[in-house]
Amino acid sequence: MTGPATVDPRPAVVMLCTGNAARSVMAVVMGRARTEAVRFIGAGTHSIEGLPMSGRTRRALEGLGLADPAHRSHQLTAADADGADLIVAFAPEHVDYVRRMHPEAAARTATIKHLVAELPPGPAPLGQRVAALRLADVEVAGAEEVVDPGGGEDPAFVACAAEIDHLMDQLLALI
Repeated sequence: MTGPATVDPRPAVVMLCTGNAARSVMAVVMGRARTEAVRFIGAGTHSIEGLPMSGRTRRALEGLGLADPAHRSHQLTAADADGADLIVAFAPEHVDYVRRMHPEAAARTATIKHLVAELPPGPAPLGQRVAALRLADVEVAGAEEVVDPGGGEDPAFVACAAEIDHLMDQLLALI
């Protein structure tokens, strides 16, 4: 007979982009490399389940000394949304998607740029600090987007990785 399932006490943070092939992948790999205190989950709003990251994403991460050969794309599920302490989006349309498809998680969803500007630091649990932001009522500005490098070549992916790397440093200091 086995004992009760162990509950992971770390905050669950979903990194959300469109296909879970570039931006969210980069953020998850960066987050996992920097801390074990957060459980990072990558997902997409319009993802084909089970695909590896693109070669351009892989090369951009390798340029930062990072890798995740086991990555497979994942579509955001109700369980992901329900279990997340925070859903970090990379574009306004990702926030809109959560508000439409998973409205119960809207109060825990914002763009990474909004979070690094507004999430208060401090000793209070992440959930309390996120709730204080009243995210379900926030109008999301177009300037909050981390531009998808998907249609570009390697330099676009390298630039995107550098931007996310900087944003992840800021976000992790607040989480």
